[in-house]
Amino acid sequence: MDTIKIDKKNVKMIAHRGVSALETENTCAAFIAAGNRSYWGIETDLYRTSDGRFVVFHDKTTERLAGKDYTIEQTNYETLKSLILKDIDGSFIRTDLRIALLEDYISICKKYEKKCILEFKSRFNKKEMERIFDIIENFNYSQSVIPIAPLDDMLLLRELRPDQQAQYLCSNIEKELPEMTDILAKNRLGLDINYKNLTPEMFTFLRERDVPVNIWTCNDPAIAAKFIEMGVDYITSDILE
Repeated sequence: MDTIKIDKKNVKMIAHRGVSALETENTCAAFIAAGNRSYWGIETDLYRTSDGRFVVFHDKTTERLAGKDYTIEQTNYETLKSLILKDIDGSFIRTDLRIALLEDYISICKKYEKKCILEFKSRFNKKEMERIFDIIENFNYSQSVIPIAPLDDMLLLRELRPDQQAQYLCSNIEKELPEMTDILAKNRLGLDINYKNLTPEMFTFLRERDVPVNIWTCNDPAIAAKFIEMGVDYITSDILE
């Protein structure tokens, strides 16, 4: 088992939910797998638990990965921590595969000197965003974190952190390209977009306005090569390195 190596040229490669093709997504094992490879950054997803802790997990509920159905935002951390997650072979025998805290993720990224691409899954208010960055700053790592989220969340973040790197996460902006590009450029936000919806014409428009472009989630080497040639800034992938 290994990643698929590509000629990435100057593109920054981001491990989607860690190296999620090799290890269970969003676990410390997946983050360490990325840390031990050449990835520039490691992406993960952030939720708030019922008792106010911040955990990294993609789905709203635990059923797909844990076999037990808990809603993340309605469950306390102690309960979530007790769950053993499914390995990629479908087994539940690895006791190290657990729901991790934001602190676990940040500490691993810092240890391996990787950028943190942090997707906001919960709708965090200002106070919660401040708490998130308090945790990150305890590691002295805020300059290596790039939050990604819907536009309203990123504009709220801008009020708190005018200089924080950040990206607007979406599937497609083709129908609102001029207006949205102006908003992104004005607020110094990058674009994190589904690779299937980024055309050369859209990319040229974004590049002319100096909007950084991250595509998700591209796992095909031939398709990735086209975007590398196009000149995107980042590629987020489960398996490409």
